[in-house]
Amino acid sequence: MNQDHHLSSYDYTLPEEAIAQTPVEPRHNARLLCVEPGAGWRDTTMARWPALLRPGDLLILNDTRVLKARLKARRATGGLVELLVLEPHHHTWLGLVKPSQRVRPGEWLQIQPPPGQPSAAVQVLGRHSDGGTRLLRFANPELAALEPEAMEQFLNTYGELPLPPYIRSSCRDEQRYQTTYACRPGAVAAPTAGLHLSEELMGWLAAAGVASAAVTLHVGLGTFQPLQTEDLSQVQLHSERVEISPATVRAVQRTKVRGGRVLAVGTTSCRALEGVVALHGGRLQPYSGSVELCIRPGFRCQVMDGLLTNFHLPRSSLLLLVSALIGRQRLLTLYQEALARGYRFYSFGDAMWIPPEAVLSPPP
Repeated sequence: MNQDHHLSSYDYTLPEEAIAQTPVEPRHNARLLCVEPGAGWRDTTMARWPALLRPGDLLILNDTRVLKARLKARRATGGLVELLVLEPHHHTWLGLVKPSQRVRPGEWLQIQPPPGQPSAAVQVLGRHSDGGTRLLRFANPELAALEPEAMEQFLNTYGELPLPPYIRSSCRDEQRYQTTYACRPGAVAAPTAGLHLSEELMGWLAAAGVASAAVTLHVGLGTFQPLQTEDLSQVQLHSERVEISPATVRAVQRTKVRGGRVLAVGTTSCRALEGVVALHGGRLQPYSGSVELCIRPGFRCQVMDGLLTNFHLPRSSLLLLVSALIGRQRLLTLYQEALARGYRFYSFGDAMWIPPEAVLSPPP
């Protein structure tokens, strides 16, 4: 089997000190590794990214907003339980429960309220087939309607921001784990490439003639759960909720007709576009539903031309996606170059720009 199809081929050694613990200030001061055609690359910053784009380019931004989805609760026995609320599911919510084995189906948990707030309770129901998740039923009647806005209001009172486990300290400014354009509540992790786009940078991009349009992909298990299957042809990702509006579809179509380039800010924007295209026979159409597309080497994008992305975890679906654009061996070589030059990795880290001319051509 081709090494590109083995999960173990997407491993690399990352020193702990290379994992960014805090974001840079301002956002656009993050470093940017620009991939060039052939074997080249160059070092710049996000503030200079607009000069690398063209008038008429279209940025696709994921406008999801991260929920304070982590809850602490106690069993009737006094034992502490941690919940991660993921998404609405029929008349309940999907979530992760830790430790899952000890919590029996039907058991009620008392959510720990902040000072001055009333108590709240959640019932843990049976297991769901998707990734070891459990069904959660909240006692609060306003959450029965399964509206993300109602859950966001509840979590803002009772929950905590679910920072990735490799970030060891709390985020002093929680808005730094949100994009400046986040407006659709529902994610449990940030679309991290977008964290670099400050309001100033968005202004510079607009002044350079670069337009933007929004998609929504609520980042969930499909993005951040580690892969386990060695044979990558058998990998299946957990579905994530996606919405693409008619206005965004028209913006993409106009850009293509005019000869402009469609550039995804982040892997989630890429998967939203290409996942919806795959569901509609190669055509981008308005859509609201689930997407579970795994982009891996051999895949060729039908809508997206270039990608702004961060540096990703070993053995992750995100690493597979970027490898599909520039090749596995080249990607791992660039990661070693980035480490040697002090780039910062993961959510609060630096960025990589893959312009259309650096993307692998489709096979003949």
